[in-house]
Amino acid sequence: MADTVEVLVEGGRATPGQPLGPALGPLGVNIPKIVAEINNKTRAFDGMKVPVKIIIDSKTKDFEIKVGTPPTSSLITKELGVEKGSGSSKANKIGNLSIAQAIKIAQMKGDSLMGKDLKMKVLEVVGTCTSMGVTIEGMDSKVARTEILAGKFDQQLTE
Repeated sequence: MADTVEVLVEGGRATPGQPLGPALGPLGVNIPKIVAEINNKTRAFDGMKVPVKIIIDSKTKDFEIKVGTPPTSSLITKELGVEKGSGSSKANKIGNLSIAQAIKIAQMKGDSLMGKDLKMKVLEVVGTCTSMGVTIEGMDSKVARTEILAGKFDQQLTE
């Protein structure tokens, strides 16, 4: 029988305190070892909240850590160096994402995006930009979507 603990931690900065300590303490596992592994696996998401699932074998106390990815909007704000999206996405633009940055975010999200290939995954990232008030390559995100579908960035979008 396995016990599962799901928590949201700050990338690379998990501690034995809240929320991990109280959740793991009763299970009798090596908390510092788990925290160190979580920090190692989430280091790339420094400063962002990351979903983490810890699966613990209740007999052997062995554990497995599965790290999710932060929401696409969090990856976009980190890439742009802003705190949050625009409250009014049509009127206020908070930043400009390059196609290379959109590709990087799509690759970080990986299989958690629904697109069948990199181009479709980048379009999902662009869709998030629309609601956040972010332009792509200086274009409105809806225009950028049309350009991506038309093949303008195909050379960069080959996997």
